Amino acid sequence: MTGESEPLILGIESTCDETGVALVRGTELLIDRTATSMDEYARYGGIIPEIASRAHLESFIPTLDSALHEGGASLSDVDAIAVSAGPGLVGSLTVGICAAKSLALALDKPLYGVNHVIGHMAVDGLAEGPLPERFIGLVVSGGHSNILLVENWVDGVRELGGTLDDAAGEAFDKVGRLLGLPYPGGPHVDRLSQQGDRDAIRFPRGLHAVKDKDRYRYDFSFSGLKTAVARYVEGEKARGAELRAEDICAGFSEAVNDSLTAKTVRACLDTGCDTIVIGGGFSANSRLRQLIQERAEGAGLTVRMPPMRFCTDNGAQIAALGARLVAGGAAPSDWDFSPDSAMPLTQTWMAPTNADMAVVSEYECCSPNR
Repeated sequence: MTGESEPLILGIESTCDETGVALVRGTELLIDRTATSMDEYARYGGIIPEIASRAHLESFIPTLDSALHEGGASLSDVDAIAVSAGPGLVGSLTVGICAAKSLALALDKPLYGVNHVIGHMAVDGLAEGPLPERFIGLVVSGGHSNILLVENWVDGVRELGGTLDDAAGEAFDKVGRLLGLPYPGGPHVDRLSQQGDRDAIRFPRGLHAVKDKDRYRYDFSFSGLKTAVARYVEGEKARGAELRAEDICAGFSEAVNDSLTAKTVRACLDTGCDTIVIGGGFSANSRLRQLIQERAEGAGLTVRMPPMRFCTDNGAQIAALGARLVAGGAAPSDWDFSPDSAMPLTQTWMAPTNADMAVVSEYECCSPNR
């Protein structure tokens, strides 16, 4: 349990289709509330940015009010505000950033525009206690599949590798569409894969050729795998065979997760880290969770994965990262920062333009006389 002396951080998430608001004090989550517009996109087969932006506008105030009421806090209790600055949809990000700036200005509180992808790792500190000072992060979602070396939250995040084409979650959704599964297809592919034989169909692993093992040591490629699944389905239909959706999903899932877990464990061993932290929407995948545990245990490594409720975008991850930045002495963002839909994964937050002011003494940014 953290003390009342630690700053109370309000986190605001609006990168895509979830409107999230949370309150965090140190490593203690006081409340986390999320509104989603996911159901509105089923008929379109994908996110419609304009609809997502309007949904954020409609959901923000009710979600904020609910979080404050259930968290037993008022806006005057907040010491600092953290908001998603990127990556994400520009329109959705803009709604959250404008709301956060308005609150920070009205309350005269410091504001941090943070990287919501890095927040996917920080949120695990709320579930299982403080994270180690140095670890390997695997961030996997519909838009990202990246291996990161994290040595400190302020300026010590280094990208070791990532996908050269499709992200893991994106590939799952595309295979789901190929098999005629409801949107979003990823969870349905995962469900069917648990019923199939993962050894019945062996699909290729991208970048596993000898010539690629050094050059793309920590990188992934899933577009060729997706094409291999499409050709297999076309071939089965051409010869009039009945599609074994469960086996297709199982073989496809095994190929994706084999690559993700093998390269993540390799990165951990190569860098001398003893902990792997998984984050992102795809971290809910059942085979990923099983296989990474098996391989990590075999290599003497520890794996930390957030509970299912923290896998998708949420305000808790933003507040958690904001709390780590404040504790690490990061200075608040300048007021004129804009959303960055392609925010680099090595950039934890929108640091002030004046480099000399990027780091201040611990909690100084939240002091009444700042």
